[in-house]
Amino acid sequence: MNPPTSAISVVDAGRPVRSLVAMLRPYRRRLALSFLAFGVKDSPLWLLPAITAAVIDIVVAGEPTIRLVWIAAGAVALIALNLPMHVTFVRLFFGTSRALGARLRNGLAARLQSLSIGFHSRSSSAVIQSKVVRDVENVELMFQQAGPPALSAVFALSGAIVMTAITVPQFLIVYALTVPVAATLTLAMRRRSARRNEDFRREVERFSSRVGEMASLIPITRAHGLERVAHERVARSAEGVRDAGILLDLLNGRFGAASWVSFQLLGIACLLLAATAAIFGWLPITAGEVVLLGSYFSVLTGSVTQLVSMMPLLAKGLESVKSIAEVMQEPDVELNEGKQPVDRVEGRIRLDDVGFAYPSGDGVALDHIDLDIRAGETVAFVGPSGSGKSTMLNLVLGFLRPTSGRVLLDEQDMEQLDLRTVRQFVSVVPQESVLFEGTIRENVGYGLDDVSDERVHDALRDANALEIVDALPDGWDTIVGERGARLSGGQRQRIAIARALVRDPRILLLDEATSALDSESELKVKTALQNLMRGRTTLVVAHRLSTIREADRIVVLDHGRIVEVGSHDALLAAEGRYAQLHRMQSA
Repeated sequence: MNPPTSAISVVDAGRPVRSLVAMLRPYRRRLALSFLAFGVKDSPLWLLPAITAAVIDIVVAGEPTIRLVWIAAGAVALIALNLPMHVTFVRLFFGTSRALGARLRNGLAARLQSLSIGFHSRSSSAVIQSKVVRDVENVELMFQQAGPPALSAVFALSGAIVMTAITVPQFLIVYALTVPVAATLTLAMRRRSARRNEDFRREVERFSSRVGEMASLIPITRAHGLERVAHERVARSAEGVRDAGILLDLLNGRFGAASWVSFQLLGIACLLLAATAAIFGWLPITAGEVVLLGSYFSVLTGSVTQLVSMMPLLAKGLESVKSIAEVMQEPDVELNEGKQPVDRVEGRIRLDDVGFAYPSGDGVALDHIDLDIRAGETVAFVGPSGSGKSTMLNLVLGFLRPTSGRVLLDEQDMEQLDLRTVRQFVSVVPQESVLFEGTIRENVGYGLDDVSDERVHDALRDANALEIVDALPDGWDTIVGERGARLSGGQRQRIAIARALVRDPRILLLDEATSALDSESELKVKTALQNLMRGRTTLVVAHRLSTIREADRIVVLDHGRIVEVGSHDALLAAEGRYAQLHRMQSA
């Protein structure tokens, strides 16, 4: 059973190494067993030089061949253990890596769902996708590509030191020369590598954002003949990724070459020193031990080189941990924990001296709004662009919190309510409804575990959408395509209305639900909306005044303030702002 995804809340952008250790803590037993299996499977790597030295000494001394038989049997047994131990290691270590990747993805998805609409409105969906997909993949790759070589290097390094200490302990002082060389190379690399990896990640995120922007704007680009301009924007960003990547590759290349040259020179020096000590009798070293010392120093330098050469991969993985932490530590969270859950909604909404100003400082969006909406009443909001209509809906939905005043639901301050439970009684039909890539039935019943076929059929009927289902070869089992691309705008809107109807909401929010449709589709959608609005508290935002004639009240907004309230006929008779808007549209 996997540890809870909440455990990844320990991710800290300022301490990526400590964050990794904390994330792996629930898997420590599996990791310990995988390390043990790896040590057994990899033991021939550091034992074979000792075996080779023993064989050479037997040959030189002319000792009985029976010793060669026992040595050979031991070597075969060690090598035979490799297969079962390797399979055990892969199952435990790589299984841990995959489990950690799944936890990171699930944790990011949960965190993204808890972040406010403000965060999502100012964040690129392509960049978020890059964090969930690419950065988590980088963390997995760091474990999978760096883990086995690092373990191999550590075990080989430890084995070489232990075996040398047993046979020729005087040579340990020579081995110690590798420490300052490795430390110097690592320190020289670490800071520059972290900076270059961060620059590269930022460029990739900018490129992802540009590609996402290009894909969403292709219809506009084609319509205006701007293909070259769109391509150049992406190309400039791609060149930024190329340039940052080349700088990173050059740094990694220089580092790798310096490591290899330094340790190869040390290896040659050690071999010559051992041979010289044996020839002149400085130390009691046999011919086999000369080979042993040369081999172990090669293992030692190779292991250190391997560890040092993994710095670029580790730097890349740690940079991805920092990128993931940017989401996990984002403070703009919709706070619902510990607040009062709601199990029943009548639908009365009251805005009590509500004001709202966006953090960007673009002025006041709503100013001293007082409005009491009765349960079951239909209230429409009209006004010029920027008058505060959509802000009003977002406040009622809880996507935005008022900067002054209160929004009350059934006489309870929404600031004190768990908005997740409130929204179970709310449905929204936006200007352009988005469907996910699934069947019509799955889209209508989205999020409902046990919705019956009868409820889905009734919702489609009341949404004036049964004709859509009947015209399709697979009926409501037809796949609608990504974002509902296989359906027209009017068809998507009616499916979205069916999705709202099947939930039987107490509060309904309609945001320009027909403004993007042609006249024929608008008529069918309006009929569906009338069925949807019946008996529910409904808030409507509309530019087309013809769509809100039947509203119980129409609220006219201008520069964030209510300037008129009344029915369609009463507002026309008042010859005020609404009548002016009506004449402009009628003309």
